[in-house]
Amino acid sequence: MTLDPDALRVLEIGRAAGGEPFENGSVAAARAAYNASFPTLQGEHEPIATTLEQQIDGPNGPVTIRIHRGIGAPRSGAPALLYLHGGGWVIGNLDSHDEICRWLANLGGAVIVCPDYRLAPEHKFPAGLEDARATLRFMVENAAELGIDRTRIGVAGDSAGGNLAAVLALLARDGLAPALAAQILIYPNTDARQTADSYRRFGDGFGLTAATMAWFRDHYMRTPDDIMDWRVSPLLAPELAGVAPAFVALAGCDILADEGAAYAKRLQAAGVPMILRQWPGQIHGFVSMGRHIPAARQVVAEGVAAWRQFERGSLASAAQAD
Repeated sequence: MTLDPDALRVLEIGRAAGGEPFENGSVAAARAAYNASFPTLQGEHEPIATTLEQQIDGPNGPVTIRIHRGIGAPRSGAPALLYLHGGGWVIGNLDSHDEICRWLANLGGAVIVCPDYRLAPEHKFPAGLEDARATLRFMVENAAELGIDRTRIGVAGDSAGGNLAAVLALLARDGLAPALAAQILIYPNTDARQTADSYRRFGDGFGLTAATMAWFRDHYMRTPDDIMDWRVSPLLAPELAGVAPAFVALAGCDILADEGAAYAKRLQAAGVPMILRQWPGQIHGFVSMGRHIPAARQVVAEGVAAWRQFERGSLASAAQAD
């Protein structure tokens, strides 16, 4: 598969910068390297109406959340998204995906809530998931104060955040979390077995490597048995019917491409309203690389458009590709 020129340029920038693979060093070193690199990849942060941070009660202490209100979002009854950042459950924070949250807020005329959920290995599965569920409950219980419509709350996330979003949608379907109106899954991790063929095709030389993904997973798991738990591997959930309508965005040159496509196929087979959108020449993480990859904002715009179509109930399942 031919790499998009913008993606190739990002890979060249990364190679020129050097640095050790995350798995060759400590977690602290990985976080420091990531925190130093993501500002050079994100685009300019576009202005929004308001941003504030506060702490909410989590299952094991306070959780800091960032609340973005987009330009044009109504003062009350606004649509809202819980956004869960990527980073392999080990790295990432409120700043690393701020660009995406601002785009969602403005394009959707919406309120975006992003929690600084607990990370592994200090806090293994299901700590981050529990923080995400606590944030969703806070949004529902405080909808009036937040100026949002509790019936128009969706969940979104990328990579490991897409994993948490997909699992949260399943919990909501089962009544174990508040109901959701939509889910936006950006190159989600859905299968911790890491045996899909895309791990072979794109396991090295395309940004996120198979070795790094195994390092992330092994920090997140409590024991190897967790790999088969559908709350870690939602592709293994017995049934997907009844979950919130889904927009699934995939990068073609990504080790997670096959498991993301498999999850979308299962959603469609289960009768879930779903749009699968593929960017064949792109690499994992490209939606966080808006400075160099213009397609990043396109993904968010199409996700918002699908969200609105889901609300209207006018969309049948569809799959599209460039």
